[in-house]
Amino acid sequence: MTISKNVPLDDQAQKVLEKYDKESSTRVFGNKGLTLMVTTLAVSLSLYHLFTSYFGTPLTLVHRSIHLSAILALAYMLYPASNKLKRDRLHWWDLILAILAFSSAIYMAIENTAIYNRGGMPNQLDLLFGGILIVLVIEAARRVTGWALPLLGVLFLCYGHFGRELSGIFRHRGYSWEDIINFMYVTTEGIYGTAIGVSATYIFLFILFGSFLAKSGMGQLFNDMAMAIAGESKGGPAKVAVIASGFLGSINGAAVANVVTTGSFTIPLMKKIGYSKEFAGAVEASASVGGQILPPVMGAAAFIMAEMLGIPYKDIALAATLPALLFYLGVIVQIHLRATKDGLKGISRENLPEVMSVIKDRGHLFIPLIFLMYMLFFSGTTIIYSAFLTIILTVIVAMLRKSTRLSLLDIIGALEDGARSAVAVAIACAAVGIVVGVATQTGFGLKLANGIVLLGGQSIFLTLVFTMLACMVLGMGLPSIPTYIITATIAGPALIKIGVLPLVAHLFVFYFGIFANITPPVALASFAAAGISGGDQMKTGFMSMKLSIAGFIIPYIFVYNNALLMIDTTLLGGTIVALTAVIGVIMLGAAAEGFFFTRMHMLLRIVLAGGAMCFMTPNMLQDIIGCSIAALVLVLQWRLSKSRQTFIHEQASGAR
Repeated sequence: MTISKNVPLDDQAQKVLEKYDKESSTRVFGNKGLTLMVTTLAVSLSLYHLFTSYFGTPLTLVHRSIHLSAILALAYMLYPASNKLKRDRLHWWDLILAILAFSSAIYMAIENTAIYNRGGMPNQLDLLFGGILIVLVIEAARRVTGWALPLLGVLFLCYGHFGRELSGIFRHRGYSWEDIINFMYVTTEGIYGTAIGVSATYIFLFILFGSFLAKSGMGQLFNDMAMAIAGESKGGPAKVAVIASGFLGSINGAAVANVVTTGSFTIPLMKKIGYSKEFAGAVEASASVGGQILPPVMGAAAFIMAEMLGIPYKDIALAATLPALLFYLGVIVQIHLRATKDGLKGISRENLPEVMSVIKDRGHLFIPLIFLMYMLFFSGTTIIYSAFLTIILTVIVAMLRKSTRLSLLDIIGALEDGARSAVAVAIACAAVGIVVGVATQTGFGLKLANGIVLLGGQSIFLTLVFTMLACMVLGMGLPSIPTYIITATIAGPALIKIGVLPLVAHLFVFYFGIFANITPPVALASFAAAGISGGDQMKTGFMSMKLSIAGFIIPYIFVYNNALLMIDTTLLGGTIVALTAVIGVIMLGAAAEGFFFTRMHMLLRIVLAGGAMCFMTPNMLQDIIGCSIAALVLVLQWRLSKSRQTFIHEQASGAR
């Protein structure tokens, strides 16, 4: 996560960030020599990735080992072994671990050809350096991401070795520790698998791109533009939070950090105009999590999805666009209805920036984003080269205005921030490589898929429900990228087994994996938002779920109706699906909020929610029923609203 220099965090926000986002608890050295050492390593790593993105990368294992070794070294220098240790000094054991991290890369670079020639028959040195790497990755993951991911890695390692001792569908023949270490270290199926491969190419460059945007003031641009567009409308600050957090969340992909960064600005504004503490926190949490399903970047998950599925990135971005917009429509509908119901106003126009003045001051910063989308969707060039050119263009464009101009120190700072921000993602990718590696080696994914399908019986719906629950459990306490990789590897095969298209299955598990961030009992994004708003954590979590209710329904819709993802459909068919989905989302939001023109009776809310469900499957009769229910409720609520207004007017006239 990269935080804009124009949006500094106060002490409370920083404490909340460090409490719920472990990757933010880094050392701040008092020694200038140590600071310089970290800066030099971080900047060197960023320059290495820029160089290889233009001139080409070394051999696969060598490139991935260089990337991971530098990341591990940074992790041990930046993250103390315990929160109880002072964070202004580097302990000798951390320095040894940082140096040791480079040993695996050096060995891989020297022995790469010999490792290939040995063809899966490791020698003692292979096993030694492989074992060292596994231990380093697990410990780094504990420091950077918390206990969930490393414990999962250790659990899977034990499963790989002791599988023969189990009974039932999860039993397998078991592997020796030598076989497991070899699989993890000298193949592209374990630690150096797809996850770290994408981290070493696409993800690092896009994080670096986000760092340069942040240095130039893109965060301020998003906030100001959102304020200018939506600030004056009913519930304006909440709509500002949705717009700003959505854009930022798509680029940085760190829900908790996004909550704290933008929430420090938007949550007090929401509370000021009358929203409750829990509702204000829930808006920020929902919008921040939703950014990870929003193209073009989708928090970098789209690039991993493209790599895992072997399909073009633009196909994934196109498929994900309409569901993401529907999710945000659902959030905004509830925000607007809540503001109307409670009589909440927006911010007065004199306290808001003008759209044209914002564009005049910082609007040129949209140029790199427009250029990036052109390169990704229309240029035909590689994603890596597109990212490289966009970073260069960002620096050039920022120079056009004094307010956004980057000095040499800013550029160095962006290079350092990019590498620092990449540490958490890369460590998580390496740790998840252990999970994926064991799942691949033992066939665990297929075994779990068989179990889920068995539980679901012949019902596609029950299979979807069980897969959803599995994804939400697997996603608890994890960042979005490892959440996606784990759920796609472990839970995704269950959907593919019952005939769901791979892209549809991967988007389904991704949605529910990241929604664990707003779903109690482990709702880190919601809890972080509650820390900023001062509201109750669990109430904020359940309120976040209510605001995101469309997001819990949409994946079911696109499983039953692939046209929502623009798959195998005509323009007319896609338009009809989009329109019915919009109607369904609005109905669902009104039912959840209990308001449409006027307050709604509980029975009518249930009927309206049922009508919204009619749009879940592609059926003309159900569409007609759903539209009829929507029209009926609309008329009833409008007439009831008019009757209440007339009654109030008559009462007021009588009083006079």
